[in-house]
Amino acid sequence: MIKKEMIAMLLAGGQGSRLGVLTSKLAKPAVAFGGKYKIIDFPLSNCINSGIDTVGVLTQYRPLRLNQHIGIGIPWDLDRNMGGVTVLPPYEKSTNSQWYTGTANAIFQNLEYIEYYNPEYVLILSGDHIYKMDYEVMLDFHKSMDADITLATYEVPMEEASRFGVVITDENGVIQEFEEKPEKPRSNKASMGIYIFKWSVLKEALQALKDVPSCDFGKHVIPHCHERGSKVVAYDFRGYWKDVGTLGSYWESNMELVDLVPEFNLYEEFWKIYTKSEILPPQYIDQEGTVRESIIGEGTEVYGEVSHSVIGAGVTIGKGAVVRDSIIMNGTVIGDGAVINKSIIAEDVQIGKNVELGVGEEAPNEKAPHIYSFGLVTIGENSVIPDNVKVGKNTAIFGPTEAEEYPDGLLKSGSSLIKVGDLA
Repeated sequence: MIKKEMIAMLLAGGQGSRLGVLTSKLAKPAVAFGGKYKIIDFPLSNCINSGIDTVGVLTQYRPLRLNQHIGIGIPWDLDRNMGGVTVLPPYEKSTNSQWYTGTANAIFQNLEYIEYYNPEYVLILSGDHIYKMDYEVMLDFHKSMDADITLATYEVPMEEASRFGVVITDENGVIQEFEEKPEKPRSNKASMGIYIFKWSVLKEALQALKDVPSCDFGKHVIPHCHERGSKVVAYDFRGYWKDVGTLGSYWESNMELVDLVPEFNLYEEFWKIYTKSEILPPQYIDQEGTVRESIIGEGTEVYGEVSHSVIGAGVTIGKGAVVRDSIIMNGTVIGDGAVINKSIIAEDVQIGKNVELGVGEEAPNEKAPHIYSFGLVTIGENSVIPDNVKVGKNTAIFGPTEAEEYPDGLLKSGSSLIKVGDLA
């Protein structure tokens, strides 16, 4: 029988509905980040940099491009005979077949996979956070505390704590109480959704809770183990960590990459971020093109002006076009004379000539104010914006649009123009 000390289970099945049209056709962990990467590259790279060579990736929502990206794990050095990376979608069983209904239910449906490696410890990860963490250091802490379960925690501002599961610990870091998204939090130690379990403890809990609907780690498994007397401790993480679950936090964390002294450094030799890279020619900046404080992907051609932006691979920025404070993903074409302000533009979008994005005063989005806010313009993949139109703030566009859909040539602030089904 194979025996691994620790294997990782990476939860990558989330829809990421708060990213709006960016995730209408792909899973949140497959969304581009930093001009070159996908969000899932960060936890996968953490695994290989931490010496973890066996990773199960649990997929569900629109997994095609995530599966293509991961492949057999070559970019992360996870193509191995014994272990490596395995994509684990829900599958049909002889008696009943079901989707993953919660984070813990997804792990429960893959007990057989974990059993095969018979590890001492199981590391549970989310596929949608941006951070660098040495999981080996966390495991050493787990062992030194003789814990059954270790939660990675992060101190968040008190006013944001109600968005998270928070923990209350004693002076030794042993967890006394949990509060799942409390209205009036008594602590700002937020759970990062990163857990190390003794395999025996995890297995017992999953089997005991197997009939709980939408079984979840924060809501069900951890409280169950705590009540049963398991020793649960908090591991304080002090590095950079961003949950890019909203358009605002996604935009902000990309913009932080191009700050003069970036808080999150993609260029460290000792902690590389690995990804699947296309074979592309080098970038080209024209005689009239200018680039300031920006990341520019391979194969991108700049004939206009780019400042404080993150530009993916194979993008074309036309003559006289101006791009500021924006994220533009792979394969998008920005027409001549276009002005792009504070926008998130997904892959393979066509922006017409003399288009202006991000004009006028802010207004709350009429259809989904909780998603399309922060003053952003968000455009989904393969969309087409016709020449000479203007688009306001807190707006969303998805699909091939035409000039007559912009009254007086303007999509006013707070509007959505969604062409393909009801995606907003």
